[in-house]
Amino acid sequence: MIQLIFGEKGSGKTKKILEIANQAAEQAKGSVVFVDEDESYMFDLNLSVRFINATEYALSGPKMFYGFLCGIAASDHDLEYIVIDSFMHLVQHDLNSLKEMFDCLDVFSETHGIKLVLSLSCTPEQLPVFLKTYME
Repeated sequence: MIQLIFGEKGSGKTKKILEIANQAAEQAKGSVVFVDEDESYMFDLNLSVRFINATEYALSGPKMFYGFLCGIAASDHDLEYIVIDSFMHLVQHDLNSLKEMFDCLDVFSETHGIKLVLSLSCTPEQLPVFLKTYME
């Protein structure tokens, strides 16, 4: 399952996504991973949430980011949630060009039973049609 948290810059996406990660940590039977572009929010997370600063891995492009997520899943068989803040900064591609990646993420999520929560800086009108099914 993929859940999108979207809104314009300053609309509270990060606060909401931190809440989701912390609630997941309290309720999940498996692991919760929080991926971000820097370490500014790592201390706002429950101690049981694994924090990953993705910029330490020199990611560029959707295929590389997808492989990164697969690596996270491969290293933790109890993984239940991957929460990703600043998704577009990490993927470094135009949102309209990511249909194939979201198709792969959908299969990945269903196959491994991992809920993906992503924050996107955009308005509902800016979301491509293929992402409307993931709207909250």
